[in-house]
Amino acid sequence: MRVLLTGSSGWLGQTLGPLLRAAGHHVVGLDVRADPLTEVVGSVADRALIDRVLGGEGITAIIHAGALHKPDIVRYPANDFVAVNVAGTLNLLEAAVAFGCDRFVMTSTTSLMVTRGIRAGAAGGATSAVWITEDLQPLEPRNIYGVTKLAAEHLCRMISEETGLPVVVLRTSRFFPEEDDMAHVIEQSGENTKANEFLFRRLTVEDAAEAHLVALERAPALGFRPFIISAPTPFRPEDGEELIADAPAVVARYFPDCAELYRRRGWTMFRSIDRVYSAARAERELGFRCRTGFAEVLAGMAGDAASG
Repeated sequence: MRVLLTGSSGWLGQTLGPLLRAAGHHVVGLDVRADPLTEVVGSVADRALIDRVLGGEGITAIIHAGALHKPDIVRYPANDFVAVNVAGTLNLLEAAVAFGCDRFVMTSTTSLMVTRGIRAGAAGGATSAVWITEDLQPLEPRNIYGVTKLAAEHLCRMISEETGLPVVVLRTSRFFPEEDDMAHVIEQSGENTKANEFLFRRLTVEDAAEAHLVALERAPALGFRPFIISAPTPFRPEDGEELIADAPAVVARYFPDCAELYRRRGWTMFRSIDRVYSAARAERELGFRCRTGFAEVLAGMAGDAASG
């Protein structure tokens, strides 16, 4: 396939681009930031540029991984989020239809599923962790990032329904390298926090890239479909109350060796877990399961301890 990859200079794009090329696809990278893997420097908000690229390169598929993200909230006004995340997505969708593309994959975020109440967790009076699937309602994003990504998803659905363009939306959980925005409250190292998150809201960038490759192949058979992409959780819905009240006790049941491995590193587990992302639909319908989960994180720690 001849694939336009937006966000090709970004954290995901730098992993996804080479993966697509290794799979035999011709990739045209587009990003506002120059990079060896980016052939076109420009914005998705520039419709004329999008049309020139699709027409000139004979693009047959689009992976839209470019966006303004949550960390960008402190650097850009809300209007820029609308221009890039909403209008830019519409530009790509309309161009995909106009130039005869046969599939479209968009990177979205689980963040748009987290309301202020969910984020408040036990401190806000929650008595059970929220089990989050694609069927969660209502969707009430708490910031401009989530609001614009949800709007972009609605555009994907609308265009797919109106034109028949197959569109797969991947709501990825955390995989960016930035430190957690609650680090000052959690009082953990970034490495410790990220390890904990593999239990319920994180995946590796390699797994995120692989999910996009699978979605690209499967899109024509799926039509419009959103999927949560996150490391497989060991938890079950019935763990919800105890996850809020005493998360370490739940983790100890599933991973008896965790406490000792953490003790050796001076690490701690979250006292309370407020939400769990379930990637069951992606496994069932997309045929994708992340390679790295919390079990693999612990196995790596055990290996380090043995070799040390």
